[in-house]
Amino acid sequence: MKNIINSKSEKFLQEYLNNPSPTGFESKGQKIWLDYIKPYIDDYLVDTYGTVVGVINPNADYKVVIEAHADEISWFVHYITNDGFIYLKRNGGSDHQIAPSKRVNIHTKKGLVKAVFGWPAIHTRTAATEKPPKLDNIFLDCGCGSKREVEKLGVHVGCVVTYEDEFMVLNKNYYVGRALDNRMGGFMIAEVARLLKKNKVKLPFGLYITNSVQEEVGLRGAQMITETIKPNVAIVTDVCHDTGTPMIDKKKQGDTACGKGPTLFYGPAVQNNLLDLLITTAEKKKIPFQRGAASRATGTDTDAFAYSIGGVASALISLPLRYMHTTVEAVHKNDVENVIRLIYESLQGIKNNHDFRYLR
Repeated sequence: MKNIINSKSEKFLQEYLNNPSPTGFESKGQKIWLDYIKPYIDDYLVDTYGTVVGVINPNADYKVVIEAHADEISWFVHYITNDGFIYLKRNGGSDHQIAPSKRVNIHTKKGLVKAVFGWPAIHTRTAATEKPPKLDNIFLDCGCGSKREVEKLGVHVGCVVTYEDEFMVLNKNYYVGRALDNRMGGFMIAEVARLLKKNKVKLPFGLYITNSVQEEVGLRGAQMITETIKPNVAIVTDVCHDTGTPMIDKKKQGDTACGKGPTLFYGPAVQNNLLDLLITTAEKKKIPFQRGAASRATGTDTDAFAYSIGGVASALISLPLRYMHTTVEAVHKNDVENVIRLIYESLQGIKNNHDFRYLR
């Protein structure tokens, strides 16, 4: 198969990534995603909290899900001082250490309010006593001198805050930006839908291309949508760490790297017969892949699907990623294309009423 990602799909990727979709506030990004996949699906559904599902063969009894999550980490306005400085609460696993000097957008009913994470200048700090950035000492400055002035801008407790940083490409190989975890997954499953349509592939089952909300706060979107779809199979995409970058201990984090293919995970939530189908497909189609171990839980939506409605045969395909939960998350373009290939080819290996049970 030739290169998958074309100029149109890369333009969609850039628009999709640049649009903020903080956990609980994903709807604008979901609309961008849905508009892109509509030509490639037969129907779609949207649930109460904003998960979007594109459906191919909606009348089929046997249902297969391919899934990613749409939300990104962010912050909530928590406390505004009388001097007009703003303290925050996490919305998901936001990293306090990267915050100082970052530019942000505060989302209000009046529109976006610009602000910065302030930090004392190096000249004012003493090396022996200086404190690292922590949740209780990082703060926003939106150029106001009082709480009242902040509130006049439309900022109040509960407003969501996202970073300004946008999409870029490094050395023609690496996609870089915020929220690649896991809107890159949403991009990949959308590309699978495009390829199925382009190549006129007829699947013998219903395919549910699922972009779930609220993964970053406990897999909540997947927990809800699996009860709606009631799938038989779920192939989940998310990201894992590239452990080849500095300051990461491979003995603790494993050995996976960008540019060497998707990572297939082992763990109790992963159904081994489905995993074997993915591995066999990768080997047959000469798709490079890596292996990872997840122990008790994968920490991804795989867990939500696997342990729902009496058990759903589930597997996890992870995209190696550098600098997770920063504004410069990075993935290799070849890995992105190989995840798309692996899902696309594996779907064609699943039969109608495919029985993945260990014993029959």
